[in-house]
Amino acid sequence: MGALYLGALLLFSGCMLLLDRRFRLFFWKDAVSAAIVTVVGFVFFLAWDIAGIAGGIFFRGEAAIATGLVLAPELPIEEPVFLLFLVLCTMVIYTGAVRLFSQGRRSRTEQEARQ
Repeated sequence: MGALYLGALLLFSGCMLLLDRRFRLFFWKDAVSAAIVTVVGFVFFLAWDIAGIAGGIFFRGEAAIATGLVLAPELPIEEPVFLLFLVLCTMVIYTGAVRLFSQGRRSRTEQEARQ
């Protein structure tokens, strides 16, 4: 039970990557740009977490579904995995939404041109 959260994060990250691959939204569209965005986003959020921990704002807490492994005081192993998932999920949703809205706009323009 202790690795449930970490396992769920890894599973859902894999699902996001499968969606990304299927629709070529983020990594499968431009791997270099996606890697840069992922690293920058991850570093930003990790720095944010570290600042919150140093400021006494963020605490690890005790959860039965967590592994209990910590990388640093108040920084459980699940946190960096969650941050990577957060960036990946955000970018897949964003690129998917941009594609959907641009296709909708394009089809409306084509319909107007036919009229």
